[in-house]
Amino acid sequence: MSAQTVHPSDTGQQPLPRTQNAVAQALPPADRMEFYREMGEADETELLGVLRRWWLRARLYADPLPEETRTAIEADHALGRSASALIREGLAAREAGR
Repeated sequence: MSAQTVHPSDTGQQPLPRTQNAVAQALPPADRMEFYREMGEADETELLGVLRRWWLRARLYADPLPEETRTAIEADHALGRSASALIREGLAAREAGR
């Protein structure tokens, strides 16, 4: 069974794997250090959540969304909607603006 990406990229870029190394490489140096610190301090029940949160941030750096959507995701204030739903909405809004 394979997993579908959160949002396919029309830019021809490969999807960002949800691995610690791929996420770290996609982050700017200052954020990379914070990512490694959080991963190092997380226990086994927190690891997946830390990786998921930073994976979303790395995706935002690679393919920026509208400011309102990005801010909601980064602040974990997604108004009860999943991050993937917010990403889809942001991409639709960006496409409509072109």
